[in-house]
Formats: sequence, C-alpha cells, structure tokens
Amino acid sequence: MRRWWSSLGAGLVTGAADDDPSGIATYSQAGAQFGYQLAWTMLFTYPLMVVIQDISARIGRVTGRGIAGNIRAHYPGWVLQPIVWLLFAANILNLGADLGAMAEAVRLLVPALSGWVWIIFFGLACTLLPILLSHRIYVGVLKWLTLALFAYFGVLAVVHIDWARVARGVLIPHWSFDVQFWLMVMAILGTTISPYLFFWQATQEVEDTKAHAQRQPLRSKPSQAASALARIRLDTLIGMALSNLVGLAILIATAGTLGQARIEHVQTAAQAAEALRPLAGDAAFALFALGIVGTGLLSVPVLAGSAAYALGEACRWPVGFSRRPLQAKAFYTTIALAMLLGSLVNFAAINPMQALLWAAVLNGVVAVPVMVLIVKIAASRRIMDRFVVPAPWLVLAWVATGVMAVATLGWLLSMVAMRTA
Repeated sequence: MRRWWSSLGAGLVTGAADDDPSGIATYSQAGAQFGYQLAWTMLFTYPLMVVIQDISARIGRVTGRGIAGNIRAHYPGWVLQPIVWLLFAANILNLGADLGAMAEAVRLLVPALSGWVWIIFFGLACTLLPILLSHRIYVGVLKWLTLALFAYFGVLAVVHIDWARVARGVLIPHWSFDVQFWLMVMAILGTTISPYLFFWQATQEVEDTKAHAQRQPLRSKPSQAASALARIRLDTLIGMALSNLVGLAILIATAGTLGQARIEHVQTAAQAAEALRPLAGDAAFALFALGIVGTGLLSVPVLAGSAAYALGEACRWPVGFSRRPLQAKAFYTTIALAMLLGSLVNFAAINPMQALLWAAVLNGVVAVPVMVLIVKIAASRRIMDRFVVPAPWLVLAWVATGVMAVATLGWLLSMVAMRTA
C-alpha cells in the first residue's frame, strides 16, 4: 500500500482538484434540478478526461516542459499569449468563487466570524504553504487533502437513495430538448474538462523530474519510459476515477434529497450544504460542508499554481515549487497576485454565479484551442521523438476535443439566445 500510494501524484491531485467548490455547486444544481437524469454524464466524461490528462502528463514527462512551454517553443507567440491571459482571467474568477464558497461553508459550521475573515485566512494559507514547505512535503500535503473528497461518500451513507433509479440514470442516458437540460450538460462538461487541469498535470510531471535527481525527461533518458508512462497511466486512471465518482456522489446525494424535495435552485456549494440539513440531518450537512473546505484547500493552490506556471513559461521565467521563492520571484509573486485578485472578487459587486458563468465561458473559449494544440504536440515526432502518443489515444483525444467544441458552441449560442429573448 505504501508503494502504491507513493506512485500516485500529479494525476490524483489533478483529479481531486477538479471537484472544487465551483464544481460541487454545478453537480449539486444538476442533482437538485434534474434528479438522477444526468448521472450518465459522469460515466461519459471519464474516458475523455483520462485521455486528455494522460496526454498532458506524457508531454510534460517526455519533453521536460509544460503545455505553455511547449506551445512557446513550437508555435508563434500570438497563439500562446491570448490563451495564457484568458486562462489567467478564468482562474482568477474561479479562484474567487472557490474562496467565497469555502468561507460560506465555514460560517455554516462556525458562524462567529465574518466571511471576509475566512477569505483572507484561506487566501494567506494557500499562498504561504508552498513558500514555507519544501516541494516534496507540499505535494504530500496536497495528496493527503484528496482524502477530503471521501466526505461525499460519507454523505451517501446517511441519506436515503433509490439505487435502482441511480443505476438507470448512470447506465441509460436521458435526453431532453429543454434548453436548461443541455445548458447543465455543457456546464458539467466544462467543469470536468478544464484547461487549468491540463497545465497543472503537465507541469507537475516536469517538477517530478526536478525533485528526483535520477528522473529525467524521456527524450534524454528513454530507458525510464516504461515505468514512467505506466505510472502516469495508473495515476491518471485513478485520479480521474476519483474525480468522477465524487461528482457522481454529490449529484446522487442532492438528487435524493434536494431533488425529491423540489428544491431546484442551488447557486453555491454552501447553499447545497445548508439545504441538506433539514432533509438529511446534521451529519450529512456537516460532511458536505467540510468537504467544501477540504476540496477548496486543494483546488485553490492548483488554480493559482496553474496560472503561474502558464504565465511563467510563456514569459521564460524560472518556475516551479521545487525552486525556493528567491529563485523564482516572479512565479511566486504571480501566485500571490492571483490569490489577492481572487479574494478581491468577493469584495467587489460581482455575483458569485456571474463570476462562475464568466469563468465557464472563458474556460470554454480556452479549452478547445488548447486541446487542439495538445493533440498536435502529442502527435508530433519532432517534439515527442519516439514517444508519440499511440493512434487510438489520439483518436479518442480528437473525440474529446470535438465534444468540447460542440459543448462550448452550444453553451455560447444558448447564452446569446437567452440574452436576446
């Protein structure tokens, strides 16, 4: 078990970070509004997540560069710059919404202190931890924080669930011509397949080669390929499985409680936790709220870190948590700036749902071109040398890209239609 746990890393943390408080709000809204009808989406998105995250990690391990570093090295600057700045903006909005949800969740449990106190506390904690801890210890902390996700399996244990209906919802896709139904499908796709996850997992594989002297980028040390690529595959399969199972657990729990009680409008994760209390009891409420805080402590550093990695590689800065602050001043400053801007989102006159809406739009705009570039890099022998991704995985990656393109286009057209109606 110790060997197995030590083999998990970037994939596990990336998958767990996907279930951030914003994602929890999306899955809660899906369960509350549509019951078990959208449970099939968690099964559908799993292979799409696995293939794009596996390829992202492989690119980092083979080339010794992250996604932004490879785009900078092999494509014109005008391709990279808009992607990086749109990613940065989307991450700030998402980060702000997550900090706000964490503060709301803590206030439900400990109402004595104001929400802004908790926002500042969590922002400072997530900024200082990577500075004060060594890279290896910090990665260990993030791995242990993934256990917070098991709170949502605990929620399932204390609420009544119609498992026959759950099985039908998972195995038999439900279709509807209702606009709100497809908007929720698109929201789930955008929540589960997010650009910041691509950048994070790739750069963490690069960090892994810096943290372990014996590990090298596979282009320069091909003898390490068999064990490294097998580890990446296992890590990604487990990480994305955990991500989707937790999302499914949240959707099932809220469908069996809020959905049955016809409480259909859940704007934040904290609202979902509060609504659970009279329906499922204090235990379900407390587990749900604690899960929000735990996943936030994991996802907020990933959001800030992925933005800093992308911007740093684009600007040719020294980057990485394996470097001390004085060795990567701009990198750590970017993380602190992202935390500050994310915190300020909660003090500005910005509705949390509006912030999440714009974050989803920006993520959708960024995801498709980034996925196209990732697949092209993975198929390039000039970049990947002998480690070009096998054809079946490339085909599945193009399918994932096409699904995201259709979802993003549908999302944008629906939003335009709703605005002009």
